[in-house]
Amino acid sequence: MPILTWLLRVNGVRCAVQEQWADFRWLRPPPTGLTARITRAVELFPSELLFIHRDAEREPYHTRRDEIERAVADTTFEEGRQLAWVCVVPVRMQEAWLLFGETAIRRAAGNPSGTVHLGLPDLRRCEDLPNPKRMLHDLILRATELGARRRTRLSVGQMVHRVGEYPSVPISVRHLPRR
Repeated sequence: MPILTWLLRVNGVRCAVQEQWADFRWLRPPPTGLTARITRAVELFPSELLFIHRDAEREPYHTRRDEIERAVADTTFEEGRQLAWVCVVPVRMQEAWLLFGETAIRRAAGNPSGTVHLGLPDLRRCEDLPNPKRMLHDLILRATELGARRRTRLSVGQMVHRVGEYPSVPISVRHLPRR
């Protein structure tokens, strides 16, 4: 979400942005299917702009984009309501967006002054990385500069969420290949 907020800013949005993740885990039963999730998101989290995220997951970008467009078209809204939405389809896992911010990785790891060489991948080959999620986890663990025993007690998942909150990450997103 911090990357999406940053993208709004660099594209001229100057009003206040209050981001909200549509978390359905507390619903019994949670909505299944994209159309049902969009409908519930609009009901439970009223907004002016909805970002609809789908990882490509081995599908071509246009397949996921079309899936989102169909789901929005199939969604029923209260009378007179229009939905402003943005299709977000990372061609690689969203973790690939976070692999290029060394400062952000070190801060998220709790070691902003660390000196160990992280060996970040080349931004130009981000599309070729086989498992960006695993790579990001490994980079964070390396950035902690902790021993193996202490590393096992870390919550790397929480650290991953913090990486996108630091400014160096969105700057690298500008250079990702466009679809």
